[in-house]
Amino acid sequence: MPARQPACRRWQASLLLAAAAWAGASRPLAAQTLTNHGAYVLVQNGAALVVRGSLLNDAGSTLTSQGTTLLTGDLTNTGTLASAGKLVFAGAADQTFAPGGGSVAQLEARNTGNPGNNRVLLAQDLTLTGQLLLTQGLVRTGATTVLTLAAAATSGGQGETLGRYVQGNLRVVRDQVAGVVDFGNGLQLDATGSPLGTVTATRTAGLAAANLSYATNQAGGTAKGIDRIWTLTSTQAPTQAIPLTFSWTADDDNGLTDFSAAQVWQEQGSPAAWAAVMAPADGSARSLTTSVTSFSRWTVSNQANPLPVVLSRFVAERQGADVWLRWATATERNNDRFEVERSTDGQQFQQVATVRSQGTSSQATAYEHLDAQVASHQAPTLYYRLRQVDRDGTFTYSPVRAVAVGEPAGLRVQAYPNPFGATCTVAIEAPEAGPAALALCDALGQLVWQQNLVLTQGTQAYPLALPAQLPTGVYSLTVRQAAQQQRLTLTRF
Repeated sequence: MPARQPACRRWQASLLLAAAAWAGASRPLAAQTLTNHGAYVLVQNGAALVVRGSLLNDAGSTLTSQGTTLLTGDLTNTGTLASAGKLVFAGAADQTFAPGGGSVAQLEARNTGNPGNNRVLLAQDLTLTGQLLLTQGLVRTGATTVLTLAAAATSGGQGETLGRYVQGNLRVVRDQVAGVVDFGNGLQLDATGSPLGTVTATRTAGLAAANLSYATNQAGGTAKGIDRIWTLTSTQAPTQAIPLTFSWTADDDNGLTDFSAAQVWQEQGSPAAWAAVMAPADGSARSLTTSVTSFSRWTVSNQANPLPVVLSRFVAERQGADVWLRWATATERNNDRFEVERSTDGQQFQQVATVRSQGTSSQATAYEHLDAQVASHQAPTLYYRLRQVDRDGTFTYSPVRAVAVGEPAGLRVQAYPNPFGATCTVAIEAPEAGPAALALCDALGQLVWQQNLVLTQGTQAYPLALPAQLPTGVYSLTVRQAAQQQRLTLTRF
């Protein structure tokens, strides 16, 4: 192996990393930034690929790992990713993982960053078939993104604890459940005497999102539950009472400080219709056990009635360029109106419509509202809730519904290698075909080079015809197409 590795590697041919290739070396093959652009990269069993930076596996590329792949930056896959070995995120700040439909057996979080900046941010759904290792730091999904542990997958290491767990949606699947099973996501059940078939336990936690990761009761002021909600389903219904144990870490106390009289709550009948399924008990150890005869959604609170029964139904669905909201009430009493609220982040909501209600009725009533042209809000996900207002001015909130509307198309630009020497290439993802202008300015803002291109729709690589005598230093590259532009910082060495 060379004594010194270059700062950036961009593979365009086959690459085989075998254990024998570096068995006598002081370290495995390493690179600061690795872009696989149309190559086939194989990391054999016993070998290791260390990327001290980000790893980009472009469309048309293949990365197959039977050994260890360790990186300190982001991993973005738009090609073929097949990791039967261990994939390790060992950065010192937040790292983003966009698996792009790739297959991963083992994932280890080993992030040494400061709290709040030590997460593996899962940008897309991912199913692990082997093991999830939480060595240091957090794994965090989005509001609608799910990390799934398949039936044979396990949670290894020391498991979840304070400051080291999965935030967001963690789904664990277990087959042929007929005894005591610990799902590793704060839920344990005992199906002895009542086989349940395949059981799926999904936990949403740590997102600090009302009615998404924790239950609330606006009618009761600040009453709320812990920042964890479990959803439990089985292919076979219980034939007897099933003991369930719910546990959580202090990270998800959600501002509650006294669990000496805590309760487990079950969502019954309709969304957010919470009912206590046990008498108050001491949950100071952040663990409660109760027995149930049916499965649904569950949470824990030290307050009465975390969310009252308001609606029998509330659905938000994408319909072409719009979002269609539908809800229904079983009965109404002194109901004045429903205010439809929308948010782009699940935290800050604004009113977008008012729908008059029946007022007082003992019959089921259906309502709907169409939120038109949602792409104009420039958000990949929109969140909706209803504010139900009585005639006396009191109000309650519905659960929040998240709708994926897709990330708006825009101009995207990447440059490699960066820093660069004799040559530099830009990869431009254009939302449409058409002319574009490139301009390079020095650190003083003086124009030193420009070039016009005709872009094709989609992603295309364009070598830059830069002056051969371009001095070393830091430059700003601007790519402009129609009303869109992107600016990158380039370094010439």
